[in-house]
Amino acid sequence: MRVAPPALPLRGARVILREWRDSDRAPWAALNADPEVRRFFFATLSRTESDAAVDRYIAHQRKHGFGFWALEIPGLADCAGFVGMQQLQPHEVFSPGVEIGWRLARAVWGQGYATEAARLCVDFAFGPAGLSELLGITARDNQPSQRVMQRLGMVFDRAFDHPDAPEGHALAPHLLYRLARPPAV
Repeated sequence: MRVAPPALPLRGARVILREWRDSDRAPWAALNADPEVRRFFFATLSRTESDAAVDRYIAHQRKHGFGFWALEIPGLADCAGFVGMQQLQPHEVFSPGVEIGWRLARAVWGQGYATEAARLCVDFAFGPAGLSELLGITARDNQPSQRVMQRLGMVFDRAFDHPDAPEGHALAPHLLYRLARPPAV
């Protein structure tokens, strides 16, 4: 699926979603090396793995017109993580579909930045992008992420085991949330 890309940056009252810059790579790598930030993932990421992720996000944006954008919080952090959307790959659970997601540095947790930036994505998804639905996927124990999904109006759909999880891994249980495009008024 290819949509017309948004006129970046997307701006909220306190946040900016924008294209990735080379200067974002170091703070992004630091975020991914933080075991607390990655506690709901199977492992932390090395600098090489973090750089590869940025490269994938940029390629996805070019191919689909949207993606996981760099999150900037003016006056606080040039790169506080990412918020955005990605087209699920054909082999992924619940494909086809578009997943909304976020990952923020610990220093900016609990202040509403993820929700504010995710609302910008929802507005783009159901406005200019013309999407009919967004999916949210998270580890069962990731309560902060679930609260963001609920604030966005996403509805719990089902529980499932992550297909990449090792047998019996504590992070195998995951949850799927959905958000449908509001009916036209």
